[in-house]
Amino acid sequence: MEEKELICVNCPMGCRVRVQLEGNTVISVTGNQCPRGKKYAEQESICPMRILTSTVTVENGQHRVLPVITSAEIPLSMMEDAMKEIRRVSVRAPITMDQVIIHDLLGTGADVIASRSMAER
Repeated sequence: MEEKELICVNCPMGCRVRVQLEGNTVISVTGNQCPRGKKYAEQESICPMRILTSTVTVENGQHRVLPVITSAEIPLSMMEDAMKEIRRVSVRAPITMDQVIIHDLLGTGADVIASRSMAER
């Protein structure tokens, strides 16, 4: 049996949460003071998820790069491959905020969207 200790980041309380695992199965979660802490600890122990923020290059824009963000969390284990995919992308201005830049990034169901608008140069 494996035990992990985490600090929950879902609320300002910052609970120290202990998770007991048997393989990829959560046996118990203790130390959380709210239900969100239990859910966070289970997810973080089995398959950590993160929002990805980055930039893509822009042709004919006011700036050389456009900030982008995933529309949902993606598995932490896929971050390196996700960044390789994002680095391949170049967009052409104009771009509007929330415009989809990459649909369904690596089959995760999350889109990469523009986090600001970009006018033409």
